[in-house]
Amino acid sequence: MKRLIAPSVLAADFLQLGQQIQMLNQSTCDWIHLDVMDGVYVPNISFGFPVIEAISHVATKPLDVHLMIVQPERYISRVQQLGARLLSVHQEACTHLHRTLQQIHDAGMQAGVVLNPATSLSTIEDVLEDVDVVMLMSVNPGFGGQAFIEHTYSKIERLRRMLDVAQPKALIEVDGGVNIHNAPLLFQSGANVLVAGSSVFKAPDPVQAIADLRGEE
Repeated sequence: MKRLIAPSVLAADFLQLGQQIQMLNQSTCDWIHLDVMDGVYVPNISFGFPVIEAISHVATKPLDVHLMIVQPERYISRVQQLGARLLSVHQEACTHLHRTLQQIHDAGMQAGVVLNPATSLSTIEDVLEDVDVVMLMSVNPGFGGQAFIEHTYSKIERLRRMLDVAQPKALIEVDGGVNIHNAPLLFQSGANVLVAGSSVFKAPDPVQAIADLRGEE
């Protein structure tokens, strides 16, 4: 089973952003996770396309863009132009989710769908064949540094069973409160990709923290 680590730039030191991205380039991380917040869909504003563009000029790892915004379909082509490998949108923010996923694929990117902690897996059952990644939020979206929500483990297990039937190649990504203590159980539950913010960027040795989160294959 794939074990991928995607550090979240939201937790980086923005005064040293270039150096932070270079550190990720030199680490064993797999993706660079970019949380875009609009202050409407979530109660916070993070960063927008100028910052992503600057990162894209430095990053050598694939960009994993997570749009926490209303009407994300408006920005699919813009994200694609910045070189993102994967674009994930929230089920709760898409009026026509199937169409949005198709548009992401048509733009040449992998498509991800995101579910908030209180959103049932049943809401994406009819689009599982159309996704490359399902991201489960293990905190309520909008702010970094929150505590992990424990029922995420059972939700991962249920999702893995659903994907094994509908889309076995799809990856399960977990975002929120990931640390060295819960990472092993997240992987054991069926997760493939762990988004880690504070546990990477606030660590004394971020490169070692990334390796520790992945653990043994």
